[in-house]
Amino acid sequence: MANETTLEEKNAWEMWNTNRDTDACNTLIKKYMPLVSFHVQRISVGLPKSVSREELNSLGMIGLYDALERFDPKRDLKFDTYASFRIRGSIIDGLRKEDWLSRGTREKTKKIEATIEKLEQKMMRNVTVQEIADDLDLSTDEVYSTMNEHFFANVLSIDEQLNESDEKEGPTFAIRDDKTEIPEEKVMKDELIQEMASMIETLNDKEQLVLSLFYKEELTLTEIGQVMNLSTSRISQIHSKAIYKLRHSLEKVI
Repeated sequence: MANETTLEEKNAWEMWNTNRDTDACNTLIKKYMPLVSFHVQRISVGLPKSVSREELNSLGMIGLYDALERFDPKRDLKFDTYASFRIRGSIIDGLRKEDWLSRGTREKTKKIEATIEKLEQKMMRNVTVQEIADDLDLSTDEVYSTMNEHFFANVLSIDEQLNESDEKEGPTFAIRDDKTEIPEEKVMKDELIQEMASMIETLNDKEQLVLSLFYKEELTLTEIGQVMNLSTSRISQIHSKAIYKLRHSLEKVI
């Protein structure tokens, strides 16, 4: 994410590590601010429009400064990697504390889930988003966005457990060693990956391409729109539909 280290940056790191020089801190923050913008962009994709980008950016800046304070240059870890964990963790912690998922969204989610269960029992098959929307007198976009926001809230609760485990390590910031994974966990993980791969293959070409460019190539929605010659809002819509389909399919196998 960051460019190659310049002489100015090397000097800034030296001044910051030796005496916590304020000017050096400002230089480093300016250097790594694109990391904050990157994580704000990616996290905000799953959030409602009511969540302010400025607020997310402020939370990310707190994480960046925290990373500068805690980073140990003697360890074999790139600052970009370390800062990314801190920035993302700071944003997610802030979202959890604010409980950004409104009561109205939670109530709408319950209605949608109840409607899905009712229609599936009645029709004896998977129901379409259009059928759910028609039954509740909602637009399909409302159904997609509501369920994806609810899904992201569940992801936050999982992240909370992981972050709490990380924080117990204090300033040393330990990263979990996945090499210690027990055989049973590996089998379950491999099965889940295979299941997800099969689910992704059921998506249409545009949905598969958007997911690949967003999660694998790490392009922004705007950049994907430029690649596919579509508007950013259209890319966001395709992304939401793809995530909804995967989420709904995944719930059936877990």
